[in-house]
This record gives sequence, C-alpha cells and structure tokens, in this order.
Amino acid sequence: LAAVGFLLLVIIGIPGNVCILMQFTYLRITEKKLLPTNIILMALALVNMLVILSRIIPQSLNALGVEELLDDTECKLVIFTYRVNRAMSICVTSFLSCYQCILIAPNTKIWIYLKHKVTQNVVAIIFLFWIINIAIYPYVFFSSHARRNQTTSPYTLHLVYCDSDFLNFMAYIANGAVYSLRDFIFVGPMALASSYIVFILLSHEKSVKGIRSSGKSQRRSVEYRASKAVILLVALYVMLYGLDNCMWIYTLTLSNVSTNMSEIRIFLASSYASLSPIVIIITNPKLQQNLFTCSRKRDSRDDSKTEEHVYAISK
Repeated sequence: LAAVGFLLLVIIGIPGNVCILMQFTYLRITEKKLLPTNIILMALALVNMLVILSRIIPQSLNALGVEELLDDTECKLVIFTYRVNRAMSICVTSFLSCYQCILIAPNTKIWIYLKHKVTQNVVAIIFLFWIINIAIYPYVFFSSHARRNQTTSPYTLHLVYCDSDFLNFMAYIANGAVYSLRDFIFVGPMALASSYIVFILLSHEKSVKGIRSSGKSQRRSVEYRASKAVILLVALYVMLYGLDNCMWIYTLTLSNVSTNMSEIRIFLASSYASLSPIVIIITNPKLQQNLFTCSRKRDSRDDSKTEEHVYAISK
C-alpha cells in the first residue's frame, strides 16, 4: 500500500512540475518576459520537484524493497535537500498568497507602493528565502547518517534509508517545535492573505452584480482566476500541514516512533509537492493557453503528415 501511494505521488508530481517548468521557460523565451506571479509559480514547481527527487523517490524505492541505497554522505545531502526545499515550498506559497493579495487590493497609496516594490523584487525575495533556509539547516550534516543494524535511540527519526538522531527528549521536542513554529509563521500570513482575497472577491462580486451581465466567461477575469488558484493552493497546504502536525503531536505520546508512522508523516508532508501542480495547471490561463496551442500545432503537423501520406499513396 505504501509503495502504491508513493508511486502515485511520483507519477503525478514529476510530469506536473516538469510541465510547469517547461511551459514557463518556453513563455520566457518566446515572449521575452514572465509575469511575477508566474515566476513565483515556476519557483514553486522547482522546489516541489526537488522535494520529489529527495524524498518521494527514495521512499518509493524503499517501499518496493530496494535496501541500503544511500551511504552517510548521500543521506546528509538528501535530507538537507528535502528539508530546505520543503521549507521553500511553504515560503513560496505564502509569498504567492501575499503577493496576490497585494495585486487585488484597492489602489490606495500604501498598496500601490507595496505592489511596485514587491513586483520589482520578486526574484530577489525568492533568493532571500533560499539563503535563509540553507542557513537554518547545517545541523542536518551532524545529526543524519545511513541506517545501521543496531538499536537506536527512542528519539530517532527513521527516514527511509537514513536516521536522524536526537540526543534526548528535549532535543526531539525542540526540533519539532521549531519546525511547527516556522510553518505557523508562514501559514499565518498565508491564511490572512487568502481570507482578505476572498473578502475582496466577494465584495467585488456584489458591487458588479447587476452592472455586468455578459456571462460567466467575462466575469472570470485574470485576477479572479489567479486568486482562485492561490486560495486552492493555500487550502491544500493548510489541510496537509494540519494533518502532518496532528500526527507529530500524536507521536509525542509514543515511547518509540514506528517506521509506519514516519511513512505516514512523510506522505502527508510530501503530498503538496505532487498535488499542487494539478491546481496550478487547472487554474492558470496562461499555461492552459500555451498547452492548447502546442496541442493544436502537434495535431496540425500530424494532419499534414497524414495528408502527405495519403497523397503519396494515391499517386
């Protein structure tokens, strides 16, 4: 069952994130520019891809029976990559929701100033998040090692081919508390920004009701669809974040955390990396337009080849 679950995440997540990265790269090359929102989505797809490579794929191989895949050095690198990019995932999602909130906010002086400054520095902000998260996790290189056939401490996190050891109960609690606090710091603004987005959209819907009557397609502006995507992404993250933290609190009542319990937490913590591309592709009009255009071009080429083949046969 574990193998099926993790393989599904791989099958869904890799094509989804690769599609987003390739389509936005293509748009950047052909149109010579990329909207700030799409830059953020591209960064989110990149960190999600790294989460899949560093955590979900090893987990899938382990569930399929592959043993002793990583040595000590590889374990340190894999765990470091996973934790940095999982942290980046929440940072970028929170940034996306706050930026979208700024975009649809009323055109007052403070909002216009924020919109101008943030839009100019989107790439710099994303790189700042990366620097901060890389600086937070060097201790991983001291606490992580390949799994050994020996008795481990009750305060050891079993991470597939690797173990992360904590000296005592207080160190184990502090580790979990710091992660939960970090997540909460970013989930808080994320939830507030999303609530404000919903409020603005509902207010806008009421104000234009009766003025516009040109149908569903006209009412769904670019801002509305982008905001809808952000709300769905935030709802998905908050749900998975809540379940993961509930599981962590439950593990505090256990004298020894089992491998199955760790697998469930890993599945919940990693699911966002595979499921979020579905939300992005479904709700992003630029991606849909580009995918539709590529599909039409491919169909046209296939039709022309078929016509040439039929013509050659008829001759």
